[in-house]
Amino acid sequence: MEKESQTIFDKNVIEFVTVAAEFCAFLERAERMKCSTFVDTSLKILPLLYLKASMLPKCETIGDETPETYVTEEIYEILRINLSGLMGDKDDYLDVFVQDMVYSDQPIKKSISEDLADIYQDIKDFIFVFQLGLNETMNDSLAICQENFGTLWGQKLVNTLRALHDVKYNQEEEEENGNEEGFYEPSDDNDCCEEEGCHCHDDDCHCHEDGCHCHDDE
Repeated sequence: MEKESQTIFDKNVIEFVTVAAEFCAFLERAERMKCSTFVDTSLKILPLLYLKASMLPKCETIGDETPETYVTEEIYEILRINLSGLMGDKDDYLDVFVQDMVYSDQPIKKSISEDLADIYQDIKDFIFVFQLGLNETMNDSLAICQENFGTLWGQKLVNTLRALHDVKYNQEEEEENGNEEGFYEPSDDNDCCEEEGCHCHDDDCHCHEDGCHCHDDE
């Protein structure tokens, strides 16, 4: 019992628990955010979550029973739908780093909302058991979460991070460039009187995009 107590109260474990709890709370309130705010914050918290998970001390299960779970199918679906609605047409992305690609010559379409919901499920179940305060189940929950990080949600995290990076730095840039089309830039006033049909003295000419207007000499 002393061995697992030392593990679950290790400094790196406590830091991971803190970040994991904040990650879950962040996703739970995401539906009230703007998409840009959600993307910006995700790009900061996901790398931190990955870092803290990678620094966890080695942990192995000691109990005979699997720890309780918190995330039901309903909770999962509500979160996924909320995130999907928030991301809109930016939710889907092409994933080329999945095992199914071995048997396919086409990219696999994935979604940010589903990946985040999958990560949330593992993390939330871990946080739920850890907060119960029972040393043995805390240890086993940590061991399961650590194993799933290596085999499941760690890979989904980095894939989602790549997709979110694309949303922020590539898709937003394309949208901004598209908004610049048709933008009118006034010409230099010094050149306006050189336009055909304009016969004004330089000091009297006030040219606009819809034509040249001169003051009449009194």
